[in-house]
Amino acid sequence: MFSLKNKTAIVTGGGSGIGKAIAKLFAKQEATVYILDFDEAGAAQTVTEITTDGGKAQSYKCDVSNQAQVKEIIDSIANSAGNIDILINNAGVAHVGNAENTSEEDFTRLFNVNVKGVYNCLHAALPYLKLNGGSILNMASIASAVGIPDRFAYSMTKGAVVGMTLSTAKDYIAFNVRCNCISPARVHTPFVDGFLAKNYPGKEKEMFEKLSKGQPIGRMAEPTDIAFLVLYLCSDEASFITGCDYPIDGGFIKLNN
Repeated sequence: MFSLKNKTAIVTGGGSGIGKAIAKLFAKQEATVYILDFDEAGAAQTVTEITTDGGKAQSYKCDVSNQAQVKEIIDSIANSAGNIDILINNAGVAHVGNAENTSEEDFTRLFNVNVKGVYNCLHAALPYLKLNGGSILNMASIASAVGIPDRFAYSMTKGAVVGMTLSTAKDYIAFNVRCNCISPARVHTPFVDGFLAKNYPGKEKEMFEKLSKGQPIGRMAEPTDIAFLVLYLCSDEASFITGCDYPIDGGFIKLNN
C-alpha cells in the first residue's frame, strides 16, 4: 500500500522540516523526488540522506516567488523525467505580527513566497500533470480556519492557499488531477527552535513545553506526522479524494475550548 513506484514528485521547501520529511518518505516509497529549495545546502543534504538510503532524488536551488525560474526548473524536470505525477507546494515563510505592526515589506514577502510561490508552481506544473493525471498537495495551516494571535500576514497567505486548492481541484477534475491541502497546527521544525532561541534565550525548554501544551493532544506534531498524511493523499489509495482541506492539529480546532 501507498507505493509511489515509478512516480515523479516535486517537493518545494524540501531542505528542512516538513518538506524534508515528505521528500524522504516519498523516496522510501520509491518515488523519484525533485527538491526545490532556496536553501541549496539544506536541499543537497536531503538528497544525500535519500540517496545514501538507496532512494532517488535531485535538488535545485529555487526561489518559488520567481516565476521564470520556477518554470525553467519544472520544464527541465518534466523533460528529463518524462512526466510529473505529484506536486507538493510546501515552501513557505512565517511571520509574527498583527495588522498594525506588520510592515508592507513583510506583508509582500509573505505573499510572494506563500501565495505567489504556490501559484507559480501550479502554473508551471499543471500542463504536465494534466497529461496523465496526478496529485497536488498544498500546505495550508490551521491559521486559515481559526484566529491565532499575531499571525495576520501568515493567516492571509494560508487562507489564500485553501482558496487556490479548491479552485484548482474544480478546474482540473476532468483531467484526473486531484488537489488537496492540509492544515497543520504547530509542528516542531527548525523554525520553532530558532524562534525560541531568538525570543526566549535561556528559557527555550520552558517555552517549548508551554507551546506543546497549547495543543490539546499535549505535544507538537513531528514533521513525520505531517508527511504520513501527505503520502496518503498523494497515493493511489486516495484516488477518490479531491478539493479537501484536512486539519492535522492534535485536536486544536475542535477541542481547544
